[in-house]
Amino acid sequence: MWWCTGMRWTAAGPVLTWSAPGRGTRESPLAAGRRLAFTAEGARRCVGVRRAGRWTSCPGAREIPAGAGRDQCTECARLDRSFSVAADTNAADPRTYRVYLAWFGPGMTKVGITAEERGAARLLEQGAVAYTWLGRGPLMAARRTEELLRAALGVPDRIPYARKRAVRAVLPPFAERAAEVAGLHGRATALPGWAETLERLPCEVADHTAAFGLDGLPRPTGVVAGLVPGGAVAGLLAGAAGPDLHLADGLVVDTRLLSGWVLAAAGEGARTSVPVRPAEEAREEPEGLF
Repeated sequence: MWWCTGMRWTAAGPVLTWSAPGRGTRESPLAAGRRLAFTAEGARRCVGVRRAGRWTSCPGAREIPAGAGRDQCTECARLDRSFSVAADTNAADPRTYRVYLAWFGPGMTKVGITAEERGAARLLEQGAVAYTWLGRGPLMAARRTEELLRAALGVPDRIPYARKRAVRAVLPPFAERAAEVAGLHGRATALPGWAETLERLPCEVADHTAAFGLDGLPRPTGVVAGLVPGGAVAGLLAGAAGPDLHLADGLVVDTRLLSGWVLAAAGEGARTSVPVRPAEEAREEPEGLF
């Protein structure tokens, strides 16, 4: 059986990822205009640990809650965080890191860091509509500068997904969001106290409107609360941002809730029959930093 392991952003766009013990992994492209129709089978189970690009299955294939944002059991999550930059348990990571400003909507900008080798993947994963780099250098220099900028600029290191979803269909023009990002970049680079080993980078605002398919995106009307055995999700894919799939009827599918399920194709006339929350009531789950 192939277990869904969530969504990943590639150079060609978003893909659903799958894993099968002893058979490796595979991907399914997610293209706007494509009809999605699937049902969940069995129970939702821990996906195990991914490290160095490889999946290690959960030894007990432990069952996990259908509505949990995290797709790991307690034991695998503990192992995952035991050697993690995000959890500050891998401070010796020798890779070069970048500090960035990510814009999600008016007044919603955050500062963060990501490994330079990942490029803009982390910005796509978070659903950043626009962004610019601030600096590059060793991990601890990037971390210290991130904390300095967050405190001095009054910007957070994370923004709830419900707030991001709520504004995607009503964003201001690119010029306005670019101006907001550029203004913060100017304030950030003018601050004293940056780590000496961090190279400051010029403001070059990049935009993900086309990548996410935001033009003409419908306002969210509901968010899938979790899958149930035999329950279906069906609709036309209008766009994708971060971990979210936006369907043409306004339903949003948080792909973090698909991870850990065996998904089967639904019939041609299938209609959504899983629990759905009003968009403004969608429960928030913490997002990873890297």
